[in-house]
Amino acid sequence: MDWIISDEYKLTVGNVLGHLAASAMIGGGILPYVPQYRQIVKTQDADGFSLHVCLALLIANTLRIFFWFSKRYELPLLIQSVVMNITMFLMIHLCVKVRRNNNIMRARERAFSDQAVTSVDGLSPVNKSTSESQPQPSDNLVKKQSKHYISDFDSRYFWAWTDFQSYLDFMLVVWAIGAAVTYIMLPVNWFMETIGFLAVFTEAMLGAPQFLRNYKNKSTHGMSFLMVIMWTIGDVYKTTYFILRHAPMQFWICGMLQVSLDLAILFQVYIFRKNPAPRNTHRGD
Repeated sequence: MDWIISDEYKLTVGNVLGHLAASAMIGGGILPYVPQYRQIVKTQDADGFSLHVCLALLIANTLRIFFWFSKRYELPLLIQSVVMNITMFLMIHLCVKVRRNNNIMRARERAFSDQAVTSVDGLSPVNKSTSESQPQPSDNLVKKQSKHYISDFDSRYFWAWTDFQSYLDFMLVVWAIGAAVTYIMLPVNWFMETIGFLAVFTEAMLGAPQFLRNYKNKSTHGMSFLMVIMWTIGDVYKTTYFILRHAPMQFWICGMLQVSLDLAILFQVYIFRKNPAPRNTHRGD
């Protein structure tokens, strides 16, 4: 009788630990972005965070969702992908809002500065009633040039649009095309295996945009150090989870690559720790 109770107790403990591990897998992925989100809100500066990180994660988790229809891997990994997509859209919305507000402030400062210089030079005195009723040409030009939408079809500003709807529209197109292709190619095993590899490989490289940004600026100013620490801890946990739960091979191989990239960014934090912030504060993405 004691053995039966003991076995049942162990089984219960195992189930509890399993549920805890699955919950950590679902919610743990979004935790690294909490300090970065709070830092952007506090400083009203989103230039230190690369939106291409969001692009990489949106594509990776979308491909992982499509891959689930072929492999039917664990449900917590599927839920994690959905939660991560929502989180990335929240990050994009915040960054677009902050950058738009900063652009408006800069445009107003430039317009005010231009008017002041013109008035002082006496070349073209500013008429108060005219300036109030009609915006200055330089101000209109600045505002026009600072707005970029997906409907412009300008490749120079891909994923650097100035409205949240453009990012959402792009992903809706990706989801529609991806769902159609997945439905047609679902019986083709090699194709679906490739989708699975691309999903986890893209996620493994999500730190690459941040690494390149830091290398280009020779600074980690604006990047949340706590976010990278939590990236590293989460990726180590995630890779261990993949191995212990016998996830598809693509998952744990790319997980180890992801941990290596996290460590490389931490090394950048160390070597650039004494460098000042970049002189060009409006870097964009």
